[in-house]
Amino acid sequence: MNKQNKNRVVITGIGIVCPLGNSVAEMWDNILNCRNGIDTNTIFDASTFPTQFCAEVKNFDLTKYTKNPELHKNSNRHSGFAVGATAEACRQAKIDFENPTPKDSIDRKRMGIYLGAGEGSVDNENFFNAIVAGWNDANSQMDWNKWAQVAFGKMTAYRELEQEPNMPAAHIAMCTGARGPVRSCLTACAASTQAVGEAFKILQSGRADCIIAGGAHSMIHPLGVTGFNRLTALSTRNDSPQTASRPFTTSRDGFVIGEGAAILILETLESAKKRGVEILAELIGYGSSNDAFRVTDMHEEARGAVQAISSAIRDAGLTYKDIDYVSTHGTSTNENDAIETLAIKTVFKEEAKNTPVSSVKSMLGHLIGAAGAAELITCVLAIRDNILPPTINYNDPDPNLDLDYVPNKPRKAKVDIALDESFGFGGQNNVVIVKRYKN
Repeated sequence: MNKQNKNRVVITGIGIVCPLGNSVAEMWDNILNCRNGIDTNTIFDASTFPTQFCAEVKNFDLTKYTKNPELHKNSNRHSGFAVGATAEACRQAKIDFENPTPKDSIDRKRMGIYLGAGEGSVDNENFFNAIVAGWNDANSQMDWNKWAQVAFGKMTAYRELEQEPNMPAAHIAMCTGARGPVRSCLTACAASTQAVGEAFKILQSGRADCIIAGGAHSMIHPLGVTGFNRLTALSTRNDSPQTASRPFTTSRDGFVIGEGAAILILETLESAKKRGVEILAELIGYGSSNDAFRVTDMHEEARGAVQAISSAIRDAGLTYKDIDYVSTHGTSTNENDAIETLAIKTVFKEEAKNTPVSSVKSMLGHLIGAAGAAELITCVLAIRDNILPPTINYNDPDPNLDLDYVPNKPRKAKVDIALDESFGFGGQNNVVIVKRYKN
């Protein structure tokens, strides 16, 4: 199929469960009012950890989203978030979320799911305790008898299943009846952007009519926080959690771990028109690459990021001069912010300083596998409302990072085309481009 004959792909629904609210409207209102969802960790006692705060989902009640809570009674935390976000997105897209009937005109055999989703978290604390119980000291072998006493006492068949990264997609499929391609990817912090991009390509090729795409993740548990602390990736600003995420500043000291789910309903333009639903925006480009360098560090010349950004722009049939806004990965780590800035300068050349960029992670925290899709939703809203979300806590600019980071407050601006960047451990780079829909 040549480029001219590829299906156009549009977004007809968006939904979110995140630290800034359990709906798109609530999240967007908080972003535009420069609030953040970062505070002391209440999911587990982190008082002796180097990082004692996080960006957690609050007041989430799965029974408000599903008529069949019994289906999900064994679900993992992030599977529940995925169900909630999908319910909101389907409602907007006029898709029957549960007990599907022919009235929404979606052939379930041609409806798919593509999620960036992480490992489960239900029993991570129990297994963390089992590791501690079984490991007598740093130089000894694991005592598997002690392990068994703790771990096997807590294990059930469902708990084992719910550890698998495909389970959020499975729970969504149970609700929606989606019987087309149902896939999951786990490419660290770039996962949900990759899921959207790959779903976009499936729809372009005509192998499906509609795909529920996005991500779900929760790593706010002892194993997750311990791991990122050992990597020195998390902020340790325990005295000031709400200002801990400060991308592109001199004092940035790491990201703030978050959780949630973000879902977009992607359809071919033909399907959306046939159903007569509102079109929120159009997906037009996708780029993916790997640094092929180190498992933690980005390449110092930003070669993977540059390749992914350039590929997405080329796939969209655009030039860098056409991009109105860039939603950055913007983690607030020393390395990411510097190399991401370098990548933007490399691709955007003389337009780099004239192109506004910002990081909503300064408010949302880092939703790990769900981050890219959440940030893509903010791009859709920026296009809808012609307003740029800010980078808050931008009070001590890094003199070596000199782009327009939309500091500290939202800005009215004409936004027709937005580019969303995600870069993950392992050198994973994924970029998507979305534009205002025009018939």
